[in-house]
Amino acid sequence: MSQPTAFTGRPHAPAPGSAAPEMRIARLRPHARRLILPALVLIATSGAVGFFSGNLPDAVSGWMTDLMLWIAAAVIVLLLVVVPYLRWLSRTYTLTTRRVIERSGLLSRRRVDVSHARGYTISERRTPLQRLWGSGSLSLSNGVDAPLRLVDIPSVRLVHETLADQVEVSQILAHRDSHAVPVVGERP
Repeated sequence: MSQPTAFTGRPHAPAPGSAAPEMRIARLRPHARRLILPALVLIATSGAVGFFSGNLPDAVSGWMTDLMLWIAAAVIVLLLVVVPYLRWLSRTYTLTTRRVIERSGLLSRRRVDVSHARGYTISERRTPLQRLWGSGSLSLSNGVDAPLRLVDIPSVRLVHETLADQVEVSQILAHRDSHAVPVVGERP
């Protein structure tokens, strides 16, 4: 049985010795301000193609100039809009009640997990621009593995507090389970 709490919105603690279910707390991506420049490039390219289509002097022939214009616009949109969007979309950070998971990569996927129960230090870094937008970067280091960097995440202060709370709760539950009361009838 779980322990009753006075707060109705707070999840109940699992019974001693039972496994705590893993629940997702948040799923994050890097701050979306990285997509401002690609959005401006898309708007400018669309406006330029709309304006120059049919208005360019006929160097070769009318349809050939428009075809070259559309091909150039497609290459610009592909390289400066679609690729940055896919790079932004391919990186996710998932916070659960047991661990932090980083997934990244377009063609080859990379996944890194850091467990709350092992404990880790959290260091926060914010540039002046990140402070303006309320974002920042967190580095999670357990002293053994390479540190996990959560780069340019939004609401960095809230994420920092949430991770600190999850480490504390996980270590309390691990300590409680390691000192559990033996079941009657078991022999040592």
